[in-house]
Amino acid sequence: MSAHLSIALTGQSLIRQDLRTINDPRLDEIVQFLKASDIAFTNLETTIHGRHGGWPLKGSYFGAAAPEVLASLKELGFNSLALANNHAFDLGPPGILSTLEEASAHDFLHAGIGPDRRHAGKVEKKVLGSRTIGLIAMDAGPGPSFMYAENESEGRMSRPGINRLKVSRAFELDKEAFNMIRSIQNRFQSSDLERANYAQPEDPPKVNGEDEIDFYGTVFLRSDQYARRIVVDEHSARIQLSVIAEEAGRGIFVVVYLHHHHWEPNWQQVPPWVRDFAHSCIDAGAGLFVSHGAPVLQAIEIYHGSPIFYGLGNFLFHTDKDEQEWSPSEVWKSVIATCNFEMGGRLLDISLRPIIVGGAEALSDRQRDRLPFPVFAEGKMAKAILDELASRSAGFDTILSEENEIGRIVP
Repeated sequence: MSAHLSIALTGQSLIRQDLRTINDPRLDEIVQFLKASDIAFTNLETTIHGRHGGWPLKGSYFGAAAPEVLASLKELGFNSLALANNHAFDLGPPGILSTLEEASAHDFLHAGIGPDRRHAGKVEKKVLGSRTIGLIAMDAGPGPSFMYAENESEGRMSRPGINRLKVSRAFELDKEAFNMIRSIQNRFQSSDLERANYAQPEDPPKVNGEDEIDFYGTVFLRSDQYARRIVVDEHSARIQLSVIAEEAGRGIFVVVYLHHHHWEPNWQQVPPWVRDFAHSCIDAGAGLFVSHGAPVLQAIEIYHGSPIFYGLGNFLFHTDKDEQEWSPSEVWKSVIATCNFEMGGRLLDISLRPIIVGGAEALSDRQRDRLPFPVFAEGKMAKAILDELASRSAGFDTILSEENEIGRIVP
């Protein structure tokens, strides 16, 4: 039995094509690297179009893939998948059921979706690397309530969907602007029933007192500043944290995964609410916290001896060539982070191998077609990726050293 546990973490895998037929030594390098760890983890940033069928529920940002992509991820070396993200419900409940079926058929440790909330919110467990590993995955939106799993209740059937970490968004305004919004609302003389009608299929948001306004589904707060505020629902967080604490109390090494699109204007910046929630998860007993959403690298923090990856960007990113929102070079730079633990769960160190998603040639020349797989970065590019990550992480008191194009963090 190994005296250590190694976990390789990558950026999200928005995968649309089967990579198993590719014969390229650069891809082989990535595969061998992933397979060297006990656990290789990614987020499956799509839903599977399998035998249960489904209906596309989005426009331009719809994403679904054939079951073959899971066989492809397995051959790449992955054995652990988060399934909770903004694309998991793109085919509705049938897509949820097909994704569950195919992930099980390919023997992945997987979590984050289920036939109801009870199953979607479980810590799923599997023996990997001579240690029982637990995985819980959740999504914080934004997204409509109907994409999230719910249990059966009287007069209401269960709903297959995603494990939800419920958050709310509100805009703080100064007194003058707040009163202006209230004046506009009063001119419409809308009733509570009318607001509820406009809120369908959602329930209208709740407001507390005269200092808050529900303006047709958007909440504004009277304040002395202008700010957007994301607030984690205490009851929702308590449910997630209690599940983590219960499994950690049984000696399970729990990996917590969070996906969200509540990004800061600067994509590289860690949202304060995410940092607070990540700390709460570690306090509850999680051994590792990892997040995706913003398609760029964000800071790494060591909190009470446990690693927190606030954003690992992308690993596979099969987008259409004309999608200009993904043109910033930051989207195509990432790392594979390998965390080495003692079997008891104490973090020994983290190694970081910089990668270029789609290949260096396409990064320097946008007219070139991108490779459908990442390659290891070399030379000045590898150093630049590590230097930028070190700078972002320094604000979290994380020291990242670099030698021979490999980064290293020692707690």
